[in-house]
Amino acid sequence: MTADSKIAIVTGANRGLGRDTALRLAEDGVDLIITYRSHAEEAQDLIDTVTAATGPGRTAYALQLDTGRLDGFDAFTEDVRRLLKEGWGRDSFDFLVNNAGTAGYAPIAETTVEAFDELLNVHFRGVYFLTQKLVPLIADGGRIVNISTGLTRFTFAGSSAYASMKGAVEVFTRYLAEELGARGITANTVAPGPVATDFGGGRLRGSEDMRTMLGGRTALGRVGAPEDIGGVVAALLSGRTGWVTGQRLEASGGILL
Repeated sequence: MTADSKIAIVTGANRGLGRDTALRLAEDGVDLIITYRSHAEEAQDLIDTVTAATGPGRTAYALQLDTGRLDGFDAFTEDVRRLLKEGWGRDSFDFLVNNAGTAGYAPIAETTVEAFDELLNVHFRGVYFLTQKLVPLIADGGRIVNISTGLTRFTFAGSSAYASMKGAVEVFTRYLAEELGARGITANTVAPGPVATDFGGGRLRGSEDMRTMLGGRTALGRVGAPEDIGGVVAALLSGRTGWVTGQRLEASGGILL
């Protein structure tokens, strides 16, 4: 625990892409504050894995957060402020990765207002206003990465609401880059293609036919795995990519080129 450690907040890091991102950052020597909505045991397992693998001096904490509930953001921000002071003797952190999300599959004709609002709250309102709360705590020269989706470039029926929220996040990210540039803070999106994880109840991971179909339309011949994405996010947060901002980086293995 040193005052000059790089510190990242990764939301929804107890599983999937968020977990792999946190692990890659820890490998790069970054300290962590991760969030989870449920499954606290998974979050604790990640903390234990990080601290065991990286040895003495690596610091990681887990905080519960529902990114779809804006009324919890003030308390969360105060928890972050407290951890920064108690854990590192600092008033700021360096990297914010807005990864937390939930799936939604329905044709336009069958999308309910309730389902639409849930996706809106988690994927856009939550990202927008959580970032707003945390920006004052991001150190000058820091980095923001928002997780989007390949579905903002290509389309598959049944994902209109989900993809629309991610499209809004991509626009928001460009505005973050513009408005925070004077502080040296970069903002980018990473847009994964199909990845076999627990997302959406493990829909893709559990369907060999779907993986075969999508892999057949991908230049690299398969769907993604979490470890294909975490390293991309970590690379954008490295010291060598500070001139990249306001960009959308698709990590999809070349699907539907």
